Order: sequence, then C-alpha cells, then structure tokens
Amino acid sequence: MPEVMWHICPMTTLPIDPVLPDVTAALARQGRVVLQAPPGAGKTSRVPLAILQAGLTDQKIIMLEPRRLAARAAAERLAEGLGEPVGKTVGYRMRGDSKAGQRIEVVTEGILTRMVQSDPELTGVGVVIFDEFHERSLNADLGLALTWEVREALRPDLMVVVMSATLDAAPVAAMLDDAPIVTSEGRTFPVETRYLDQAVPKTVRFAQAATDLVHKAVSETEGGVLVFLPGEGEIRRVEAGLRGRLSPDCVIRPLFGAMPFAQQRKAIRPEPQGRKIVLATSIAETSLTIEDIRVVVDAGRARRARFDPSSGMSRLVTEAVSSAEATQRAGRAGRVAEGFAYRMWTKGAHGALQPFPPAEIEAADLAGLALELAMWGSEALSFLTPPPEGALKEAQSLLQSLGALDEGKRITAHGRALAAIPLHPRLGHMLRVAGAQAAPLAALLAARDPLRGAPVDLSLRMKAIDGHYDGPGAVSHAALAQIRPEAKRLAHGLTEGAPLSLGQMAALAYPDRVALRRKGNDARYVLSGGKGAVLSNEDPLAGERLLVVSDLDGDTREARIRQAVPIADAAFRQIFADQIAWQDVCVWSKRDSRVLSRRQERFGALVLDDRSWSDAPAEALAAAMLEGIRQIGLPWRDATLRFRARVALVDGLPAMDDDSLLANLETWLLPHLRDVRTAEQWKSFDLLPALRAMLDWDQMQQLDRAAPAHFETPLGRHIPIDYSGDAPEITLRLQEMFGVTTHPVVAGRPLRVTLLSPGQKPVQVTQDIVGFWATSYADVRRDMRGRYPKHPWPEDPTQADPTLRAKPRGR
Repeated sequence: MPEVMWHICPMTTLPIDPVLPDVTAALARQGRVVLQAPPGAGKTSRVPLAILQAGLTDQKIIMLEPRRLAARAAAERLAEGLGEPVGKTVGYRMRGDSKAGQRIEVVTEGILTRMVQSDPELTGVGVVIFDEFHERSLNADLGLALTWEVREALRPDLMVVVMSATLDAAPVAAMLDDAPIVTSEGRTFPVETRYLDQAVPKTVRFAQAATDLVHKAVSETEGGVLVFLPGEGEIRRVEAGLRGRLSPDCVIRPLFGAMPFAQQRKAIRPEPQGRKIVLATSIAETSLTIEDIRVVVDAGRARRARFDPSSGMSRLVTEAVSSAEATQRAGRAGRVAEGFAYRMWTKGAHGALQPFPPAEIEAADLAGLALELAMWGSEALSFLTPPPEGALKEAQSLLQSLGALDEGKRITAHGRALAAIPLHPRLGHMLRVAGAQAAPLAALLAARDPLRGAPVDLSLRMKAIDGHYDGPGAVSHAALAQIRPEAKRLAHGLTEGAPLSLGQMAALAYPDRVALRRKGNDARYVLSGGKGAVLSNEDPLAGERLLVVSDLDGDTREARIRQAVPIADAAFRQIFADQIAWQDVCVWSKRDSRVLSRRQERFGALVLDDRSWSDAPAEALAAAMLEGIRQIGLPWRDATLRFRARVALVDGLPAMDDDSLLANLETWLLPHLRDVRTAEQWKSFDLLPALRAMLDWDQMQQLDRAAPAHFETPLGRHIPIDYSGDAPEITLRLQEMFGVTTHPVVAGRPLRVTLLSPGQKPVQVTQDIVGFWATSYADVRRDMRGRYPKHPWPEDPTQADPTLRAKPRGR
C-alpha cells in the first residue's frame, strides 16, 4: 500500500483524540472495532480522518449517518478538517443529492444497502463505519447484517467500525465475533442537569408546560438553547407560546425533518446576532452539531412508528424517552462550553425510564426489509435484533400480493425492479404499473400530510400540490416544498402509461386497504385485508361505497381513516379483474345460530355480491357446522357422560374430554352430522353413536371388560353404572337386592349401591350390602314398614326373593 501523508488541519482537542490510536490499532489487528463515546466526544469528525491518516486502507471509507442533514454536516466537518471543500477527498451521497469524494464518503443508511445489493463484494470499499448506531434504525441494522456477511463470506479484509454514544456495546461486539471495544470517557464540558421539583399536573397541556420550562431555562442561563419536542405540531405550539415572552434578541429556529434544507441549515449555523432558541425533534440527537448551544430543554417525549402485524398498519405513538435518549440529548449542551440540561420530569421519574429505546426492527413495517432479504437471497443474516417472525410474514404476504415475491417467497423480476426504487414497495409498485402519472401521488404518500384539519380525501391533497386548494384546514408549505420536487424526480424517465384515476393508482399501492361500506352504516367499512375501519360521519366521503385508504391511525379494533380516495366500482374491477372471483361458501352465522350457504363475489375479505346457494353439498354444510359446535359446546346427556367416564378409566383409549373432542371434530364427528344445520338441532343431537364409533371392536371389548356399562340385578334388569365419581355407582330399589349375600364388584372394585325406598328416595348408600343387611337394615325396616305397608319388609332380607311389586292383598 503506497504511503500517503494526509495533512489534518489543527482543531480544538476533543475527548475522542486519546483513544484514536486504540481504534486504528484494533482495526489493523482485527479489522473490526466497537467505539463507545459520549455525545460531543468527536467520533464523527475524527474517526474517519484518523483511519485515513493511519493508512489502514487505500480504498474508500464509507460512513453511514441516519439522516440527510447529519450526513451533509458530517461531510462538511470532515472536509474542513482537511482544509478542503466537500467533493474532493470527502464527499457525500444520499437520495437525490451527492458530491463524490475520492477517499471518504458519508452516506445515508439506505445507500449502503443499495451498494451491497448491486456489488456484494463492495469493490473499492475498505472500511464501513456505522455512526450513531444507538439509534438502531432498520436500515442500519440491515446494513450491518449485510456488511458483516460480505466480510465473513467474501471480503475478510473489509474493516467494520460501529460507533455509538449510548448503546450497550457488548451485544454488538459479540455479534461481530467478539470485536474489541474502545471507550472514550467524558465529554468536552460538564453539563448540570436540572429536574422539575414536581410532576407536571395533568390539567396542564403538554405544550404549555414545555413553553414554561423553555422560558425558565432562557431566563436562568446564557447562550443558545436546544429544545427537544416530539414533532412539528408541538414545535409550532411552543413557538407560538414563546412569542412575546422572550427578549427581543432571542431568535427562534424550528428544526424538523420535513423542513427545506435551507431552513434546517439556519437552525444549525450560528446566529449573526442575538440568542438562538432551536425547537427540534429527535433529528437533533444525532451526530449533528448545532453551534452555540449551551442549554438543552428536554420535554421528555419521543414519537415513534409502531407497526401492528395483525392489522398491517403503522401508527405514530408519542411516548416517554429512554434513559439513553435523555443522556444523548443532554450531551448536546456540553459541546462548546459548560452547559445545562433542563428535564421536564422529576428526578424520581427518571429512574423509571426504559434504559434504551426499542430497535426500529422490533416495531416497524418490514416490507422493505423483506424485499431486501429476498433480493439478497437469504433470511439467515446475523441481526443484532432478529426481525419479529409475525411482522416478517405479514410483509412477505404483502409483497406477494404486489407480485414482488412468488409463492415460494422468492423475488421476482418485478420485485427486483421495486428494490431499485427508493420508495416503500407499495409506492414502487404503483409507479411501475401506472408510470409518471402516479409520481405526484407517490411523493404525497411518501411524505407528511400537507393538509392539517382537512377532510380525508386524497384529491384535496393533490389540489394542494398543484396550488389550487382553498378548502378547510391549514396547508403546510414546508411539506409541499418537499413533495413537489420529489414528484418531478420520481417522474423522470417514466412513461405515462394508460390513464388511471386517482383511486385506481391508490388501489395499486394499497390492495389490502380497499374499503367497502358495511350494510346499513354510512361510516363503517371493512378493508380487503380483513380489518375494520371507520370514517367520521361529517366527512364528505362518508357514504361512499368503495374507498381506497392510504392512512389509518392503526387502532387494532377499528382504525380511523385519515386519508382515502373514492373509487368507482367499474374502475376497481378494471384494476383487480384477475383477483375478483365468485366463491361458494358455507359458514356458521353466530348471529343467526345456523349454517348459511352463500355464493359470494369476493375480493380479499370484501363481499361485493352475495346470493343464496340452495344446492350446497351436505359435506360443506356439515363442515361449516363444526364452527358453530365449537362456539356452542358439546350437548352432553347422562348416557354420553357415563360412556365418557367409562372410557376415561381405561388406559389406551382415545381422550374424550371436551378440549380433545372439540379439537378433533373433523375426525370423529363430521361423518355423523347428517342434517344438523342449526343450534336447536345440535342441542338435541345424540353424541353416543359418534363417541362409540371412536373405538374399534377390540377397544369396545376392552372397555366392557374393564368398565362394564350395566349391572345386572337379581331380577335380570340392567342398571347403568355411573363412573363419574370416585367409585362406580348404581341406584336401584332396595327390594330388588333381596337375596343378595355377596356385594357386587366391577373390574375388581366394589360398587357403591344407593338403595331407594318404594317412593324412589335414598334410604342407604353402601359398599357392603352384606354388612348393611346385618346391621342398619333393621332400622330401615322399622322406619319404612309404616310408611310403605304394601311393600315387603322381611326380617331376613338374605332369604327373601327380590321384587319390585307390592305385597298381594291380604298379606
């Protein structure tokens, strides 16, 4: 490797500097390292240059950043360290923007995935650095898994660096084959943390509490202030609340992802004059350095996307930050001088915070990941956190419906084309089928809603993009400023395709969210994916028969529709002609308590037309009845209960408890159902023949020997034996046992005999009939003779004949 001397421009000493030799030594020795360093230590701006200066590789150094703004800022800082402009030694790459660098490139996370998929050997790359890995984004997790597989299988010379401020480093090091861990202690300047004395009362609105805390922090400190809030809505409310409360020299700068880049730059650059107050989302937690910040105000909330595989929907939730996130945020105050961190919670509440935020892979929509795995050809990658099985299967099912995966979950040619489009597979599919006409809709659906407080109709958003919207609600010009150029970029190189309506294009992206209005209700819908959805009765689209829903709130019971567009029946059928089909169905109706047989025209879970099926085969009707039986339960009678009790006593015979029988209805009951179609018919059904049919001839013989069904009395009558108690039992008239001198036994066990009076009332229960005759019988005889004088009560019952008759007249 030729030696190249790189001149690093003098910089302020940073805490990371003393451990940089350890980082480069670990890479030289083992080719991998995990670097732990607190916020403000200087990881981002120093490590790539240290690797470059150490001459560890003559190939490119790739560094991943989680956000576009952070990637540009990091590239600028690195280039500044070399005394060069961006685009010479140092460059950056992100979707829609790049400046090539000769030796170092800072890229957003999805770019690395594309690099690996297009060139699995990562030709020309010597080092891959994962910066801010503690954020645990889905793309970072996938990028690390792919990069590690490339190193393990193809490129043992490829060096890997994982850098984090707050991540537990041990699991990452273990995943990277026990990579060495290098730790940088401390930050540039100390930060004093200040908590609330008591929790914010529930009667105080969040934005008001945050505004008050910001005002307090500004009045007690000096220097720039960075305020962490969950989202744009809270930023706007706090911004409005601060107007008139701060001194005139304070300049408020919002900072969130949907802002134009020029506005974001204003938030991170020093103010020419005055005191800067930055109101930011978690975008400011990353390696981004916001200059002049001396104070952090942390409102203690983070907004995350949660995906529910059972509904196929994602929803944004606002929840408490983790301890690691709070540490990361507070560290922003100590980058340029001693600072203060104000936290909008008490010190006692801090101990209850979760230690780390959830990895995105645990809660995200995995459609993109599933497509990348199929593209790679294997799901067996080494993930720090494996993708949840249910969510991954749900994603694969969606991709199959889009034609991206075949029945064997292998990627198709269409799927490969979707993987090359930097959009969610839903939107990529829509673009591929509809062409350039779908580009504005794709850009809209990939962005934040540009209308707040407007009706749900997507066509209104399309009017806003065209500049023609004058309806209710507020227009977000910042969102539109992102959507419009993105639409032009997406349309580049695409043909128009056959003209499609807005509803048809949306249906291509959301085949599982075509919504059919439920009968008799103007605002409740069922989605083609099987879930329920509800629309406000006041919305202009309420009452439309068919909608395509692009956004829901994710409620698992009945999601509220936030964006949708109507679609005409003919237009819908044109798009999905090959997936709409008539089906003959027999189903159990819980509401009607009977089996219904219908011929239905269906699309997924939607029933478009429903007609009676009068000649349904008996087998299908009986099979549908099984679902009703599982709901109702088994109609036990005395005879069937006695039979089940006998079977339970004999080893090796089939289980006949309720759970076992209900789990196997198809095996033992289905052939016996015949004409049972309703709950009433089922309640009168005799189970005994079906239960007996579960035993073959040998088993029946075994059962009759071990647990006979009847006891034959001295009169030759067969009395059923009850085996449900702790001993087999019979019940019969006392006079029928006259003459018995040996107690009856069944399978080696004495019967429990309940002796009845002529009036069928129990007079004695015994397991020793001989002892009863000799002792208690005399007392029974004395009591019963007067009550039943017409019946025999001999002094010696062992010598009397059994009988069920009364004494003849005159005796």
